[in-house]
Amino acid sequence: MFGLETSIFILLVVCILCAVIFEFINGFHDTANAVATVIYTRSLKPRAAVVWSGIWNFLGVYLGGITVAMAIMHLLPLDVLVEQSLSVSVSLILTLLITAIIWNIGTWYFGLPCSSSHTLLGSIFGASLALSFVTNTGISHLPWGKIEDAGLSLLISPVVGFSLAIGLMFLFKMFVKKKRFFAQADSNKKPPFWVRLTLILTCTSVSYAHGSNDGQKGAGLMMIILICFLPAKFAIDPSKNPATMVGNVDHIAWAYNKVDFSKIPSDDTALVNKSRQSLVRLKEISTILSNPEIDSHEYNFEIRKNILTLESATKVILKANSLDSKVEKELKRNISHLKSYTEFVPWWVMLLVSVSLGLGTMIGWKRIVVTIGEKIGKTHLSYAQGASAEIVAASTIGISTALGLPVSTTHVLSSGIAGTMVYRGGFKNIQADTVKSILLAWLLTIPVSVILSGGLFLLLNWIIK
Repeated sequence: MFGLETSIFILLVVCILCAVIFEFINGFHDTANAVATVIYTRSLKPRAAVVWSGIWNFLGVYLGGITVAMAIMHLLPLDVLVEQSLSVSVSLILTLLITAIIWNIGTWYFGLPCSSSHTLLGSIFGASLALSFVTNTGISHLPWGKIEDAGLSLLISPVVGFSLAIGLMFLFKMFVKKKRFFAQADSNKKPPFWVRLTLILTCTSVSYAHGSNDGQKGAGLMMIILICFLPAKFAIDPSKNPATMVGNVDHIAWAYNKVDFSKIPSDDTALVNKSRQSLVRLKEISTILSNPEIDSHEYNFEIRKNILTLESATKVILKANSLDSKVEKELKRNISHLKSYTEFVPWWVMLLVSVSLGLGTMIGWKRIVVTIGEKIGKTHLSYAQGASAEIVAASTIGISTALGLPVSTTHVLSSGIAGTMVYRGGFKNIQADTVKSILLAWLLTIPVSVILSGGLFLLLNWIIK
């Protein structure tokens, strides 16, 4: 299948299966973030809550766009990876997935709300460092800017969740006059209808937001697998004809001729010059491919590399304010069109990831629900606390998804719960042992996954070779 030898096709299937398992585990690992409040407040029965959450996780993946998926892909030096032997590519892909699976299962077993995003970022970084060692390419090719953006968003989001949840509790206290909203859930009574409706809506929002962010990470991993194994087929969108990009290339070349190079930082001059070569090569390729008898697949990865070079150089040019507004607008429009050749996820990949996350959501939720519902604070959640934490989580994740930033659903929501507990009774209302365990897992996740993935990559590469 796909023109691959049987052994290579089997390795492809194994890698895709590992990606599916990662997304499945992500589902049941993070389910508690959405369902803890509705279960503990008796707004929904546990089974109904996890099924409902699973459906909205599914929809979040399938309808939530691909910005985070593309961000995950850009964390890896794909151009370096594809140029290596298949054994190197397979070793790296399996390393990322196995490391993430091991750490996620371990923290789930001990009931610790731990971030799949942190694990994935650490795995990618550790494996990329080991790849640099194996290929002698150095670390300069690593996408440091993308790694920094992703790392920063993961580090800051818990602080944002904690602070905003306290602020929202304050606003609730000012504007919601019904005392029942601030009472602990009664184990013998269902909450009032309006409370149930509010908490079901917040549960739905977190589930959808989680799918749109965490689910896209699985889609990004799947695309890395497909490009490494089948670069000729999946390096650019199979539904697009590369011969039609010549008009965009001409417009970009026109805009580049208007650049004020005196404003370009000296460190970036080489990149801009390289992008000019990319423009020439893309025009040559589009002219060649205008002949319908020529197979375009052999040019696909080269097209991808040149488009990515142009994208990076254009960011430098725009940041330097080296163009007037009319030319800048034209450049942005044409670069955006070229990016559509490389920024895509096939519908069947989104469907596979959606199903995996949705099914995972319906299983294994109980351990972490108990931690979030009972062990972060010394008192059980009130209706207001549950609503506050989930509104903050859904909003933060939604904004991060729109910006293309991977963020930890687990840490945003658990820190939001902690914030509501502090608002309610000060820091003495926090269970120190549980919070210490969560913080320890938070601090250890990236260094442990970096070391584990780096070592595992070297071992797997040696075995597969």
